[in-house]
Amino acid sequence: MSAWEKIRKEWIRPALFFGNNLLSLAGGAITSAAAFVLIGFWVVDAFGHGGTQNPYIGIILDFLLPGIFLLGLILIPVGMVVRRAVLRRMGKVPSVYPRIELGDPVFRRGIEIVAATTFLNFVILGTATYRGVAYMDTESFCGETCHVMAPEGTAYPVSTHSGVACVDCHVGSGVGGYVHAKVNGTKQLIDVLRRHYATPIMPEDRLPPVGQTCLKCHRADAWMGDRVFISTTYGDDEKNTRSRSLVLLHVGGRSVAGALSGIHGAHLGHIEYISTDATHQTIHYVARTEADGRVTEYTDTDMKTAKVGVRRVMDCTDCHNRVAHSFDTPEHAVDRSMLAGAIRPELPYIHKESLELLKAFYSSREQARTEMAARLARFYQSGYPELWQKDQYEITQASSRLAAIWSQNVFPFMKVTWGTHPNNLGHNDYPGCTRCHDGSHNAASGKSIASDCSTCHNVLTIDETNRKQLADLGVE
Repeated sequence: MSAWEKIRKEWIRPALFFGNNLLSLAGGAITSAAAFVLIGFWVVDAFGHGGTQNPYIGIILDFLLPGIFLLGLILIPVGMVVRRAVLRRMGKVPSVYPRIELGDPVFRRGIEIVAATTFLNFVILGTATYRGVAYMDTESFCGETCHVMAPEGTAYPVSTHSGVACVDCHVGSGVGGYVHAKVNGTKQLIDVLRRHYATPIMPEDRLPPVGQTCLKCHRADAWMGDRVFISTTYGDDEKNTRSRSLVLLHVGGRSVAGALSGIHGAHLGHIEYISTDATHQTIHYVARTEADGRVTEYTDTDMKTAKVGVRRVMDCTDCHNRVAHSFDTPEHAVDRSMLAGAIRPELPYIHKESLELLKAFYSSREQARTEMAARLARFYQSGYPELWQKDQYEITQASSRLAAIWSQNVFPFMKVTWGTHPNNLGHNDYPGCTRCHDGSHNAASGKSIASDCSTCHNVLTIDETNRKQLADLGVE
């Protein structure tokens, strides 16, 4: 007996005989339907016509439909096994299966179709699997699909790293990093389905080492020199008096000659610290290892009792901790909107009123939008009726902008409000630098961690309203 004859007799004939059952035929129909739907959407997606950015469509196309497709494939052999078991129990399994002849054009065409569809099924399943894995790496999946990530997903598009894919920072290099990220993500998905997650979700030390993330694009010792930082603020008086502050930041780094200086240069050595909270806002112990191996330990002498905390090595993210998910303070958000003209500075007391509206409690975005519009309208209708009649549109636009600011920073259902996620860059709004540079972290020798302002920056002018002086500094 030839090999082909053996295959035809022992495999093809039984497969066709047992495959002639409702379950297997239904599996074939389900697989075919899912395949056609998938191919149709892939064509639409490839040509870019009629597509959608809805993240839940991605779940349907890249997870649900491939799952249905696979289910159909599984039903085909299951149906064959079930029919064989039933016929065997009834004693009706034929000793000789119906003959199959390649000379029969109908059978030959059937073999060709089976072979072609089998190959196509492998292509579809492989592509669907790849797309499913790839979809899990998209910003849409990470920030929009999962509702508990709404705060991070909202902050990401307006961050300085909005062009950097989530996986570039959250997934380590190599197979190990990828597997770890997927296992961790699966655990988080299960927690969400069980409704077993913290509110708010606070950052944990889960990011891969900076050598696999930040330093792929940045150099830690790059020479940055000095940078001028200009901030514009508005007062709470009727005229919303504008003032400006200029600070010369000594960013520093490593010079061409190899000398370390400035903010970056001072932190390039090996530094470890112990913090007592998840956001590392309270640091009571710092240890710096010098180039010669000497270790200097600093403890917060203002802390009366020793506290247990997590010991970690300082890296980029200890200061640059909100580069991709930064949340505003009400003051900064209003000042920037007024500077950009989104909120007109000419409206009397608009700065003061804006802050009061933003800091009030609202249970939802809809309530925030409605109440802000109503309260701002009442303020100008009662206090400045003529202005209300003339600039009603500008006042309405201001309330819309305030509602947008609130919606980008406050998420009641996740208990995220102003200040929930501190930004450690600087020290005006949050402890930041002063977590260590506060004059209270002292070594046994009496040496303290530097807290002199001029170490990191020089203040050229602060809250200056004199336009001539600002002009002399090249600002006005």
